[in-house]
Amino acid sequence: MTFTGAVGAVCMFPLRAIIRACVALRIHPNTLTLIGVLVNVAAAWALGFGRFVLAGGIMLVANIFDFIDGKVAYQLQLQSQFGAFWDSTLDRFSDLALLTGLIFLYSKLGRSDYVMLAALTLIFSIMTSYARARAESLVEKCEIGFMGRPERIVLFMIGAFTNHMAGVLWVILVLSILAVANRVYYTYLALNGLPLPSREGAAGVFNRAFFWTDERATLPYDLWVIAILAFVWLTPPGWLGDPTARGPGLIGWIVRILIS
Repeated sequence: MTFTGAVGAVCMFPLRAIIRACVALRIHPNTLTLIGVLVNVAAAWALGFGRFVLAGGIMLVANIFDFIDGKVAYQLQLQSQFGAFWDSTLDRFSDLALLTGLIFLYSKLGRSDYVMLAALTLIFSIMTSYARARAESLVEKCEIGFMGRPERIVLFMIGAFTNHMAGVLWVILVLSILAVANRVYYTYLALNGLPLPSREGAAGVFNRAFFWTDERATLPYDLWVIAILAFVWLTPPGWLGDPTARGPGLIGWIVRILIS
């Protein structure tokens, strides 16, 4: 079992109990979805006022509802096309709310650079989901690219709990841009009957890392996760010009030099 697979298996123990309780109470999955997005709005409020640890705890609760709604729908035999639409639509709203909370925070702190960073992260996070939805109206499946919604949400919680939100934003932005590019390229290849990039030799290693087609809870996935966590945890927030860290940081000094 991989590292991420083991973490997922451990997390499933309490989640199974919650799912059983919801099934026993016959709580409608659409209600669970709505509760999840409302709790995420509360997390966005906490982010907007710089209360990161509180926001992380609220996001953890919100995403329990986000995870279990589909499982409850399956066990209660309440799956429907509207339920899928409802879930997807409210997921986008949750993403927008959380990033809007950060934009509000950075605007209060007078950090236009991080307002722009959060805004770009918002744009490409939504574009990642849109690219998949639009592609799957043309091809059978398009789960290409590393930075999907589960990864974004987990990173947001890590950033909140550890006060390393600056590093998290940079990671999400860069990998979301890459994920959008992956999905556009994959759709082009699929629609034109062209083969995927080779996975052989040195070029194959590069393609495998940056044209992401591997499943979650695999060894390549674990390696990406370890690299991301190392960047987020080991990079001093001041180096990235984190608005919640003291001093302008490395990026701040570079910007000051360029402006002067």
